[in-house]
Amino acid sequence: MYTLYGIDESGSCMIEIALQRCAVQWRRIDASSWEDSEGSEALARINPLKQIPTLVTPDGQVLTESAAILIHLGLEFPASDLLAGNRAQILRGLVYIAANCYSAIGIIDYPQRWLGTADQSLQTQLTTGTRRYLHHAWVVFAQQFADQLFAPNDVPNALGLMAAAVSRWDAARDVLNDLAPGFAQTLAQVDADPVVAPVFARHWPEWGVS
Repeated sequence: MYTLYGIDESGSCMIEIALQRCAVQWRRIDASSWEDSEGSEALARINPLKQIPTLVTPDGQVLTESAAILIHLGLEFPASDLLAGNRAQILRGLVYIAANCYSAIGIIDYPQRWLGTADQSLQTQLTTGTRRYLHHAWVVFAQQFADQLFAPNDVPNALGLMAAAVSRWDAARDVLNDLAPGFAQTLAQVDADPVVAPVFARHWPEWGVS
């Protein structure tokens, strides 16, 4: 059985969907870096950074980094169609999100990790500039990857899952609605997928289906 460490409104949503697509047995242990719990303590023992999602495979391997987990599952379970489509561009897009979007959100949420005890004005300057970059990165993503989010059978692939999940943070969808409305509609199609929709609804009940 796979064991997923994660929590609602986090990146663990995309791994939950991927595990369902792989048709494997799995369980989720609620854990995160920002709460104290038995799950978080267990997570810290296998991943000292307490990053979520963290996935433990049935043979005991610890997998971290959402993009890496999605790639691993797609390779292990090709029938899941997680890597179906233009694989080179899917892999490129997954790493793009991890490097340019996911990482920026970490800075916005935790500027003190980079600035230490710097005063609030400097932290605000960092988060404002990072958010500006994040939104620009999403517009560039829309320009380059708009046609790469679905497998040939019209099921969202790993890139579609990651893009739809990570774009739910820091007003990225609002920016895309304004500057790349066609791509925003593509993300809404991912949201509405019958496997994706109930997981997203549980993680973000206030959103509903886009």
